[in-house]
Amino acid sequence: MDFEKELKVERTNIPGLIVFDLPVHGDNRGWFKENWQRAKQTNLGLPDFGPVQNNISYNAKKGVTRGIHAEPWDKYISIASGSVFGAWVDLRPGDSFGQVYTTILDPSKAIYVPRGVGNSFQALEDGTVYTYLVNAHWSLEQKKTYTFVNLADPDLHIQWPIPLEDSERSEADLHHPMLKDAKPMAPRRTMVTGCNGQLGRAIRSYVDAHGLEGFEFNDINTFDFSDPTQYDRFDWSLYGTVINAGAYTAVDKAETAEGRALAWKANAQGPALLARVCAEHNITLVHVSSDYVFDGSRELHDEAEAFAPLGVYGQSKAAGDIAVTNCPRHYILRSSWVIGEGHNFVKTMMGLSDRVAKGELERVTVVDDQYGRLTFTRDMADAIFHLLDSKAGYGTYNLTGSGSVESWADIAKAVFDQTNGNGDRVRPIPTEEYFANAKDPVSPRPTHSALNLGKIEGTGYHAPDWEESLKAYIAKELAE
Repeated sequence: MDFEKELKVERTNIPGLIVFDLPVHGDNRGWFKENWQRAKQTNLGLPDFGPVQNNISYNAKKGVTRGIHAEPWDKYISIASGSVFGAWVDLRPGDSFGQVYTTILDPSKAIYVPRGVGNSFQALEDGTVYTYLVNAHWSLEQKKTYTFVNLADPDLHIQWPIPLEDSERSEADLHHPMLKDAKPMAPRRTMVTGCNGQLGRAIRSYVDAHGLEGFEFNDINTFDFSDPTQYDRFDWSLYGTVINAGAYTAVDKAETAEGRALAWKANAQGPALLARVCAEHNITLVHVSSDYVFDGSRELHDEAEAFAPLGVYGQSKAAGDIAVTNCPRHYILRSSWVIGEGHNFVKTMMGLSDRVAKGELERVTVVDDQYGRLTFTRDMADAIFHLLDSKAGYGTYNLTGSGSVESWADIAKAVFDQTNGNGDRVRPIPTEEYFANAKDPVSPRPTHSALNLGKIEGTGYHAPDWEESLKAYIAKELAE
């Protein structure tokens, strides 16, 4: 045991499996070490995994052998007394499935074991004390996800110092399956809120099209994420990602007394509750924002622009964004002028174009002094999974369609032309004139809603041109 070495880290052939050389300070009385030091070790690459429990395994005799077990949590393993020969097998789905790493652990070494990596060890001394931190509590639901592999599997090529036939093993460990028969550990679950909204439907379509597993879809009837009393219904340690596609989006109704309360509940309180539970359980939170958090005075908005919302909807969305940033693992996807399944501007214009074509209307007025780009929910879903799958840096990303910046009136003309060839029946008017005779409260709109896409493009994602997406969207609607 080296009493003078510095804290060092060693990467292994198993992704995420990290070995630490720990400084151990000794004298005539014995020794002392910092067994786990959050700040120092996270600086060296240890994930800030949030341990919630410390377990100790006492091994009375040399030769006691345990494993190979993969549990649904991360572990930080160290030795308090004695030494072990440790063997780890990657049991996660992917290219590294079946990779093996072995080493000897004594009090001067520790190892971080990611969720889904099978763990086993053989005590090399009598009275070996093996201790480990975990970041989830045991539950029956957790136990159902365990994955096991047989210690004696010849395909693993583990050279046990003490032959297994001479070791002490449990009856259960004798009968675990071989690697070829083992089922890879499923990833932690993904919860999608607001699953019946425009974005929620697009996310479900993406999941179905790509055959993704482990997704749980909720709407307000199955999980009202703005209600703090509903959170205890879930074992949050089972989840790895929450995609919040739920929001209150009735911009003008948000200016009423009833709508104001609903907007703040769904857009601010709900995200704050999600952020808290995700932070507590090391869950990645994906949240959708809006250009309405800005006042629209800039022609192009980047992610660093200060909030300056004009109306209640924008204020509630800004508050939600601020709350979400308190979750260390978060992505905020900021969009504008969203188009997907369900009621939206394009479908409304297509219906009005039909009415004009039938002679029911002479023309349609559309504002021409608000400028932006459309965001199609299919592209939003693609961007969300790109950020998650590429493990892009956490933070806020703008996402709209790419291409030219146009007014609502210009977009309406394009919709009319592609629907019935009657774009000349769209009459552009200023926003002030459009709302001049409105009887109900009207929310102020940002003049400029175009978002700078440079940051998300820097991750390798390139948004489709919204005009091409619009043509495909209209063609699909007309064909149905």
